[in-house]
Amino acid sequence: MRVVFADDSYLLREAIGHLLASDPRVELVQVCEDGHGLRAAIAEAEPDVVVTDIRMPPGGDNEGIQVANDLRESHPLVGVVIVSQYADPGYAFALLERGSDGRAYLLKERLLRRESLIGAIQSVAEGGSVVDPKVVEALIASHMRDQRSALAELTPRELEVLAAIAEGASNQAISDSLVLTKRAVEKHVNSIFLKLGLTDDEHVSRRVQAALIHRAEQPPAA
Repeated sequence: MRVVFADDSYLLREAIGHLLASDPRVELVQVCEDGHGLRAAIAEAEPDVVVTDIRMPPGGDNEGIQVANDLRESHPLVGVVIVSQYADPGYAFALLERGSDGRAYLLKERLLRRESLIGAIQSVAEGGSVVDPKVVEALIASHMRDQRSALAELTPRELEVLAAIAEGASNQAISDSLVLTKRAVEKHVNSIFLKLGLTDDEHVSRRVQAALIHRAEQPPAA
């Protein structure tokens, strides 16, 4: 896999660059220190995957994510692995708001484990997605803060359907257990997604998010 790596920290460029260059599964074609260099390297080297920090010159804010989002249009087959020290849900949503295919978000603390980084590179190269567990926790916590009041808007029947979703039940299984038509179950499920503000563009499926929201609302077991 041809990889371009960008980070404005010299030490990280050396450390992660060495890790990538020494792995036989990766061909490290260019290493960059800012957004301008990264864009030029992508145009010149035509990599399979870009591994980049979030905050880099010239903007110093979310340059890496801007590059990742621009690649959706200019190089849709190029995977992107964002490496960051921040488990920030805002950054994660910005990276994944147009879909999770071919995108990964890893915390730099995980990069000491070679397989974490190489596994993410392989996944995005194949169109998959990887999100660091700590980032997932931050995303869920952020989402829950926004959605707690929305649960109160669900009807008793919708709450029953949501509980079944949280148990992993399919629409057909819900239909059988609640003695509803499959069409009625689909209407309830869509209403739940709408009331909870869940969309198809989230980092995980709407069904999984709904299950997580329901579980987070349950009191801890005695």
